[in-house]
Amino acid sequence: MIAALPGFKALFSGSRPDNIGVKEGRLAACPSSPNCVVSQGEADAEHAIAPLTYDSDRSTAVAKLREVVEAQEGSVVIDQTDTYLYAEFTSKLMGFVDDVEFYFSPTEAGTIHVRSAARLGQSDLGVNRKRIEAIRAAFAA
Repeated sequence: MIAALPGFKALFSGSRPDNIGVKEGRLAACPSSPNCVVSQGEADAEHAIAPLTYDSDRSTAVAKLREVVEAQEGSVVIDQTDTYLYAEFTSKLMGFVDDVEFYFSPTEAGTIHVRSAARLGQSDLGVNRKRIEAIRAAFAA
């Protein structure tokens, strides 16, 4: 199988983008390609997604969200603070990497803004949206 060749997955992993993180209280906007969703900013219907919500204290919510993210297939948490969690998700077959960010807004109680974006390609066949909705469901459970 071609995916088993050494270095094959590295072809599709891409480089970590330089727009990761929270800048001036916001996650980055999505590019025009349909392989990204974000809950902040002026996102159009193709890119917009609702933020996650919680009713516990923030530190409990951060810990729970990390558990949920780590339970997802292909996830690796890269960075975490008291208001931010960043993970990379690698697809099993081809090794495509998506960057997924969560921002616990200090000005919007109980709100976790999200951004999930493919590093490469044009379409993700809805994978990023489905991932956030799966995380939302697991986080709410």
